[in-house]
Amino acid sequence: MSEAHKVDVAIVGAGPAGLSAAIYAQRAMLDAITIEHTAVGGQMVLTSDVDNYPGVPHTDGYSLVEAMQQQATDLGARIVMSNVRAIERTEDGTFLVQTDEEHYAAKTVILAGGATPRHAGFDGEELFVGKGVSYCATCDGMFFRNREVFVIGGGNSAAEEALFLAKFASKVTMVVRKDHLRAQAIVARQVEENPKVYVRYLTSITAVGGDSAITSVTFRDNNTGELTTEEFATGVGVFVFVGRDPASQLVRAYVDVDEVGYVVANERMETRTPGLFVAGDVRKKSLRQIVTAASDGAVAATSVAAYLGQPVEG
Repeated sequence: MSEAHKVDVAIVGAGPAGLSAAIYAQRAMLDAITIEHTAVGGQMVLTSDVDNYPGVPHTDGYSLVEAMQQQATDLGARIVMSNVRAIERTEDGTFLVQTDEEHYAAKTVILAGGATPRHAGFDGEELFVGKGVSYCATCDGMFFRNREVFVIGGGNSAAEEALFLAKFASKVTMVVRKDHLRAQAIVARQVEENPKVYVRYLTSITAVGGDSAITSVTFRDNNTGELTTEEFATGVGVFVFVGRDPASQLVRAYVDVDEVGYVVANERMETRTPGLFVAGDVRKKSLRQIVTAASDGAVAATSVAAYLGQPVEG
């Protein structure tokens, strides 16, 4: 194995949290490397419309990614495309970050790998991502103003997102595969009392169709197995909330996680292991948005600089 590249901080993930951390690491004069295994920008690249990022109205995820990446690289940030296979902490506190091609000896690590929405698995789901299929009501709800939307899922997240979507949509139908909601009682009651929210129990969506928008949805009765297809004159939204998979596997030995796998950290983005920080959607938090991920990245890099005794430029 070749000699490890020594760095002050290895940033794992180049979504909005990782790119923000890279920017702030450069401003703190840290020797940093940012490692991304799929696409710079992460889930943000898949967002067709972004209307809630302060100061950048009416943009899209790809354009925002380009701007963030350009800003980071203009400051001197190094971004490499590779898969991180392992992160180990040695007795002297150094983190060994092994990728498919290289390995790094980092004084600190910022885990910013995000969380991937679980897909429901119906036909047409991948095809209509960004064209009717969404995994974020806060991101995309306003684009379905006065339109009908469907929410797949029966847990807290699905119920809360259905209530949020009711602010915009003409009708919100929760599609629940079981005969009950798994949401907390108070949330379930809010769903029942909202005149714009309906629940179809023992039902699954098996397929969506259309041209540039979803204009047909096929449902399965989970009791009888019967399939029915409904057609719509205008495009409808299908919001999927069947869970997310946080990318915390690499550091499970060094952090505390909640029941789902989100990493527990304090307001300085510190985990229970000195030198290991976390930022973005992989962290346990109440709101997962581009702006909160960017904020996490800034805090994490600033905390790294303080940990290493480096002054931070304002």
